[in-house]
Amino acid sequence: MKYACLVYHEADKVARLSEAEQLAAILAECEAASLWKAELEQGGHHVYSAGLQSIRTAMTVRNRNGAVSVSDGPFAETKEFLGGFTIIEARDLTEAIQLASQFASGLVTVEVRPLLDANAQVTDPLDQKIAAALRQRLQQNSP
Repeated sequence: MKYACLVYHEADKVARLSEAEQLAAILAECEAASLWKAELEQGGHHVYSAGLQSIRTAMTVRNRNGAVSVSDGPFAETKEFLGGFTIIEARDLTEAIQLASQFASGLVTVEVRPLLDANAQVTDPLDQKIAAALRQRLQQNSP
């Protein structure tokens, strides 16, 4: 099963650092991420990884009552911001958490979420309905 490991940075901690310290911390995180990715690859768990540009480059698109609006920045008002993600392959959530724990640090929090697809093992009732609808659509579209 595939899991998304969403890497969040604590905005308050980052803001307290000088510009030079921020750069050093980010470069250290990139190095740690590279090492973590190599371990995941060696264990056959790595699928894909990517960092994200600054939240200052983010745009949020909303559709409310048929009107589309675009605003600067991330959607959620939160103390953390999404800095990157890694998609991993793990046999279950327990293994996914164990793999993600190897990267979580004082400046980084990792959220682990199963990916939703037609063949995913799902436990949430809404996810079960969505997966069933996806499977039905795939069957209708297959020759």
